[in-house]
Amino acid sequence: MPKQYARCVQAGQHCSATRWRCLFFGAAEFATEQQTVSADVIRRSYAATEEGFLNLVRKQWLIKPQIASVGTCCLVGIINEGVLYIANAGDSRAVLGRVERGAKDIKAVQLSSEHNASFQEVRDELRQMHPDDPRIVVLKHNVWRVKGIIQVSRTIGDAYLKSSEFNREPLLARFRIPGPFHKPILCPEPSIEEHRLCAEDQFVIFASDGLWEHLSNQEAVDIVHCSPRNGIARRLIKAALREAAKKREMRYSDLKKIDRGVRRHFHDDITVVVLFMDPALVSRRLYGISWRFSFRGVDGPQLEQYFKKHGIETLLDAVVTSHGFYFILQLLRLSVPHCITF
Repeated sequence: MPKQYARCVQAGQHCSATRWRCLFFGAAEFATEQQTVSADVIRRSYAATEEGFLNLVRKQWLIKPQIASVGTCCLVGIINEGVLYIANAGDSRAVLGRVERGAKDIKAVQLSSEHNASFQEVRDELRQMHPDDPRIVVLKHNVWRVKGIIQVSRTIGDAYLKSSEFNREPLLARFRIPGPFHKPILCPEPSIEEHRLCAEDQFVIFASDGLWEHLSNQEAVDIVHCSPRNGIARRLIKAALREAAKKREMRYSDLKKIDRGVRRHFHDDITVVVLFMDPALVSRRLYGISWRFSFRGVDGPQLEQYFKKHGIETLLDAVVTSHGFYFILQLLRLSVPHCITF
C-alpha cells in the first residue's frame, strides 16, 4: 500500500495476530488492485478477515469447537494522501486531539462510531434488522445486550452468533442460544469515517472500550496534551485504572495486586495507541513515502532506542498493549526494508 500508514486496535477474548495479519495484507492486496485506499477497500478487508476466520472455525469445529465463541472488536486507522480513514467494528474508539487556531485549549473530536447496545440507535438498528425477534436486544442486569449475551453488535468472529451451523453441539451449551436463526445476529461490517488532516490536528488516541469506560474523550485528550510524549499510552492506562480503583473504593496499589484473571471483574482489558502528528508532514502530505515496518506492540522507549540506532524518523511516539496486537508502520528516510518483532 503506497503512501500510507496503518494502525489497528483489537479487543476481545483472544486478540489474534493472525487476524490482524489477514486484515492488513488483505487491505494491501485490495488497495493494490484499486491503486488507492478507499472505504470499499477497507470493507473488503474486513469481510475477507471475517470469512477467513469463519473458515478456520469450520476446519477446527470437531477439534476445538469453542473457537466459535471467540470474537473481537476491531478499530483500524489508515492515513493515505493526507486523509485519515477510521474503520470500527465494535466499541473501541479513536479520538483526535486538535488545537484550534488562536486557542490554547485542546479539543477532543471523536472520529469513530461505536456499535454497543447501550446506544438507542444501535438497538433501533438491531430491531430493524430483526423485526421478527422481540428479544434481539434484552435489558439484563441493567445492561442492554444483544440476545442477552453480548453488548456489541459488530465484531470479527463470534461465529456462533453469525451462523446457525455453529450454534449447536459440540459447542458448550452455555454459549448456544435457544432456537435456530436464519441470518447473522452480529455483523462484521465496520463503520468508516474519513477525516482530512490539517495542521491543527495534534494526535489520535486509539483505544479499546476499557479506557473509555473510565475516561471521557476530553479527559484522555487533556492527559496526552499536558504530559510528556514518552510513555503517554501507559500514562493513560494508569489514569483509567486509578478511576477504576476509585469506583471500587480501593487503592490503585491494591488493584494492581489482584490476579489478572480476577481483575476482569474490576475493569476490562485496555489497549491504547497514541499517534502524534507532525504538522510539517501533514502540510506537505508526505505520510509514508518509504518502506513498511512491522512489529509487535511495545512501549515507547524500546522503540525509540531501535529507531535511533537505525537513524529512523518516525511518526509513532508510544505504544502500550495489554492484549498484544500488531500494527504496520510506514517510516520516512528508511533506505532498506525492516521487519522485526519485539
